Amino acid sequence: MILPHDFHVGFTGSPLDRAEPARHDAEALATLAANPAALLLDMPDYMPPAADGALVWQPFAPLPAEETLLLGLIDGIPRFARIDPQAAAAKRWPELMTLLDSLSPGEAGTYAAARSVLDWHARHRFCAFCGTKTAPHHAGWARLCPQCGTEHYPRTDPVVIMLAEHQSEGTKRVLVGRQPGFAPGRYSALAGYVEVGESIEEAVARELREEAGVVATAVRYVASQPWPFPSQLMIACIAQVADDMVTLDMTELEDAKWVDRAQVEASLRGDADAPFGAPPRYAIANSLFRAWLAEG
Repeated sequence: MILPHDFHVGFTGSPLDRAEPARHDAEALATLAANPAALLLDMPDYMPPAADGALVWQPFAPLPAEETLLLGLIDGIPRFARIDPQAAAAKRWPELMTLLDSLSPGEAGTYAAARSVLDWHARHRFCAFCGTKTAPHHAGWARLCPQCGTEHYPRTDPVVIMLAEHQSEGTKRVLVGRQPGFAPGRYSALAGYVEVGESIEEAVARELREEAGVVATAVRYVASQPWPFPSQLMIACIAQVADDMVTLDMTELEDAKWVDRAQVEASLRGDADAPFGAPPRYAIANSLFRAWLAEG
């Protein structure tokens, strides 16, 4: 589908030049670290330091190699974050979600990259092949096992997130669902992990069938989003379904309902009488609703 020109997806559009060659060049990395203009994104508890909708950076002082994460360059200025050898895996604090809603997609995208890599280090300190403790490598974008020499790199898990669409008597509607952990009144698109040996289209069809009992007849891709909780690639799609008969998997969803264009518009506006609370703007589910409306 063709997206509108003003279509923005949360956590995308970061201005980072990732400076990948410097990750493999000790001399180039040292030069960047010694740059007096270099800046640090300091994130205790993985919270983004922010003010007026933008990240707040600190002057960078060179760190030990095993604590140095080179994020890249912004406007030619080196940007770093610190790998804390003792850090615990990240949690998603409620105040974080409010703060993210105040950041532009590009600023949130820079934060998402930093958070995902730092969280990956906290979760993957030991070699998956031999169990030996590993150390940061390639300017923080890998870990190296000193025992077997295996290099480990950050991974992202693909997740499909989709709107089931059905047309009856000339009216198009989409299916929204609610999980027990959602905020009161909130509904969203359905979602699930892509399993091994499965295409995106097959994952969309399987998840819709498993969670809501609807049968997809066609799937179209909309957009994707890096999601740093802890590290997924959200793949947004719209799927036409054969009928609107819903059979819920109550272990996944506590409710689902069909909504039309006017109801989606009211929910995105936040109208008091809207039929559901929409996902926040930084979530690709919100973008998916807006893309569906833009199709007309």
